[in-house]
Amino acid sequence: MPRSPIEYMNSVKDGRVVYYRGKRVDDITTHPVISIAVRHASDLFSVKERLYEDPNYGLVSKYFRIPRNTNDLLDRYKLIYEDTLRFDGLFNIVQAIGSDALFSLMIIAKKVDRKYGTNYYDRVMRYYEYAVKNDLAMAVAQTDVKGNRAKRPHEQEDKDMYLRVIEVRDDGIVVNGAKIHTTQGPVANEIIVLPYRALVEEDKDYAVAFAIPANTKGLKFIVRPVLEYDGNSNAVNAASRFEVEALIVFDHVFVPWDRVFLFREWDLAGQLAWTFATYHRFTAISYRAATANLYLGAALYAARANGIENAPHVRDWLVQMIMYKEILSMGAMAAALEPWIDEGIAIPNPVYTNVSKLYANAHFIDVVHGLIDIAGGLIATMPSHDDYVNLEERQYISKYLRGAVDGDTRYKIMSLVRELGASHLMGYLLTAMIHAEGSEAASKIGMLREYNYKEAEELINKILSKIKI
Repeated sequence: MPRSPIEYMNSVKDGRVVYYRGKRVDDITTHPVISIAVRHASDLFSVKERLYEDPNYGLVSKYFRIPRNTNDLLDRYKLIYEDTLRFDGLFNIVQAIGSDALFSLMIIAKKVDRKYGTNYYDRVMRYYEYAVKNDLAMAVAQTDVKGNRAKRPHEQEDKDMYLRVIEVRDDGIVVNGAKIHTTQGPVANEIIVLPYRALVEEDKDYAVAFAIPANTKGLKFIVRPVLEYDGNSNAVNAASRFEVEALIVFDHVFVPWDRVFLFREWDLAGQLAWTFATYHRFTAISYRAATANLYLGAALYAARANGIENAPHVRDWLVQMIMYKEILSMGAMAAALEPWIDEGIAIPNPVYTNVSKLYANAHFIDVVHGLIDIAGGLIATMPSHDDYVNLEERQYISKYLRGAVDGDTRYKIMSLVRELGASHLMGYLLTAMIHAEGSEAASKIGMLREYNYKEAEELINKILSKIKI
């Protein structure tokens, strides 16, 4: 059954081990910083539009609908896009990423079962049913800390630089290591763990996938400092919306067999990592297209406040922002229109997905550049929110910040632009837009690996055949 925001918030009061700025957090729902990430996640459970009537499970989240064809993928793109707009242009990841992982596990589990006679697919589907029926919030822990990146997992001086199996028991396995960049892990119900890369046989102890509750013994979340909000009175969006990442430590964590979805089948680890990456990059271009509205709208309002909306350079920047937004939207729709069907499940076209994701990585800085150029240097030097709420100072700020609009209106507009273009939030978003869901290098590798050169080769062969020697 669908959960309410309150039901979700109550579900994460479970004794999980979370640290923030060197202190243990007793209750993440009341913590002055992390509680905002909790409330942001909880808002997803208030959205009626995310629900649909499933023939097997009744009224459930659309995020869990298994994509079988183009229409299903297009609906998923629209769901992610529209939800991002609902949440003020900032993504709400807690069901999108978990379902990305579940679809990937469904596909790869069947392949492993056929090759090795395992029963992973049944386990995955039982877990999927559990997630659907309980309307879970999930995080995916995939990225290992990696140690010396020139070396494979088994070659590391410290073997825990990649998460690994250290003990096999009759009732399950014990793992040790850490995962980094785990978005909303500290506020999720469940953590799904996936391998990060292709492996060789000597790496077999690192070929592991599983799911565990966030309050599992030995699991520890060390949360990043939320500089875009913590101690920042100038926060606008960040005062009510942000997501947290954490270093997740797996300190001799036990996983029962029914929660294990890959165990030492090293030759399929890379394919699982790749399949998840494809789904997750499709999710990325879907929400980034919506987030682009945040920058486009802010640029438009800043131009109007400055009285320069018709200036040639401003129009050029707005065109660049429109192109960014629409190229991502078109990329997502194209990836949905020509999917790969694997084990009866539709995978977004990997080439179109990676092309769009690479464009998003490479050109977000241009969007920020345009916003700053339109708004001007004021966003870096303007008085603070603390000054603005001081009535003695406010009279001067309102008077001298007047533009094509009154001073109070311009101050509000520029406060938002400051957050988007000259703040800790901008630094966070810039890093995320370059590296989240896979780096530029990862997108290039994915694109080159899957690209079909046949048309280009045939064209050249045709021309070469005409050359008489």
